[in-house]
Amino acid sequence: MGELGRISVYDALGGGAVADTLLWRKCYGGVMLLIGSTVMWFLFERAGYNFLAFVANTLLLLVVILFFWAKSASLLNRPLPPIPDLDISEESVLVAADEMRVWVNKGLATLHEIAVDGNLRTLLLVAVGLWLISFIGSLFNFLTLVYIGVLVSLSVPLLYDTFQPQIDEKLIVVHKNMSVVFKKVDLILQNIPVSQKKQKKTE
Repeated sequence: MGELGRISVYDALGGGAVADTLLWRKCYGGVMLLIGSTVMWFLFERAGYNFLAFVANTLLLLVVILFFWAKSASLLNRPLPPIPDLDISEESVLVAADEMRVWVNKGLATLHEIAVDGNLRTLLLVAVGLWLISFIGSLFNFLTLVYIGVLVSLSVPLLYDTFQPQIDEKLIVVHKNMSVVFKKVDLILQNIPVSQKKQKKTE
């Protein structure tokens, strides 16, 4: 925790290697991520390189290098390639499946509210959200959007960690203004009939 109960950005990012990379505490990780994502974006977006061909050629080169490394190691009594035993644990699969189940259930519950309950309020919220996604998608393709996400991830946490007190003051003002707007929108949405079927059941 920081001063006056302020949340530490490093702790909020989970600490460890991810936080070190995003906050540039280990410049090597941040530089490698920035260079790697920039090269990938340039190859696929500007140079027109095919993603499937890139993956296949990269794997082919890697396999050939490892093969000759292993052969030369056995002939020259050198150590074998330092490849760890790659194994996905059952616990990690269960955690990922449980997290996915939560999101799928939320999506199905929202779909149920729209299709079965006839919840017009939920329909409007979902429609606005999907329209925003569609609008953003029309401005950038998927690869450029991912690249922008990488740049934001490498800049916003560092800027917030550096100027956290000043940014928090601005965010408090924005939060108060947005709360007023959301209250007005919520009052409007509450006047929209939630479900015709539920109204029939209560009669």
